[in-house]
Amino acid sequence: MSLLVVGSIAFDTIETAHRRVDNVLGGSASYFSTCASFFTKPRLVGVVGSDFSHEHIEFYRARGIDTSGLEIAEGRTFRWHGRYQGDLSSALTVSVELNVFADFRPKIPAAFRDSRFVFLANGSPKTQLAVLEQVAHPDFVLADSMNLWIETERAPLLDLMQRVDGLILNNHEAVQLSGRSNLIAAARKILEMGPRVLIIKKAEHGAFLMTRDEFFAIPAFPLGDVNDPTGAGDSFAGGMMGYLANTRAHSFAHLKRGLLYGTVTASYAIEDFSLERLKRLHRTEIEHRYQDFLRLITP
Repeated sequence: MSLLVVGSIAFDTIETAHRRVDNVLGGSASYFSTCASFFTKPRLVGVVGSDFSHEHIEFYRARGIDTSGLEIAEGRTFRWHGRYQGDLSSALTVSVELNVFADFRPKIPAAFRDSRFVFLANGSPKTQLAVLEQVAHPDFVLADSMNLWIETERAPLLDLMQRVDGLILNNHEAVQLSGRSNLIAAARKILEMGPRVLIIKKAEHGAFLMTRDEFFAIPAFPLGDVNDPTGAGDSFAGGMMGYLANTRAHSFAHLKRGLLYGTVTASYAIEDFSLERLKRLHRTEIEHRYQDFLRLITP
């Protein structure tokens, strides 16, 4: 089943206590589509600059990612420089260069407009709404957002929430959006704002899934060695939405299994810098870890 992702493609410079990597492939659409590609053939819409290597485009295509919606604009590709300290739970942004991404106005190719599953990666809710105007009758739309848009574009974000099926936030964003300090109360308040499905990510403490009538929570997959948490949230969303698109279903039972697959794919992504671990990953490894995870959480 068709899965569309619209989001950023970037060159990242990442620093941790042990290592620094410069200008490696990143961006929400890169992590999402790579993880989704283990389950389906994602359709990618994004923008890169004239400095973007054809090698990266070939990587997407080798993964079965449809790059028909990839725009190559004159100028430099979006760049982000982050520095992790301590427990790697959050990154200090050293610098951001939006470059061609600053003027990105997504154009959904005609062949993509029948996509049944849609992921609106983190971005301005005005841009996310513009994407929805170009897609005909999707079955399930999941949108990501962040503290910046909650603070600066709250009105269009609230409008977007009336138009999507699901919203994905981290725990701090859920508290900010809802005005509630308790996460369950925050989730209930957000669900009153429009979406029928809410996913709240809690980093190393796992995630939970909530509708107006049902609730499901899982821990993170236990790892002894985390090297780079960049893109973990988008990898999580990619694994989950890839699974849903593959099964062509989005019932609560399917969403629960999608949450598990998303957690597993994200656990691989953070084992190495950039997309390096995902490049070496095979579907059989995902299934083995999925079974391990089931044994871990099942009494």
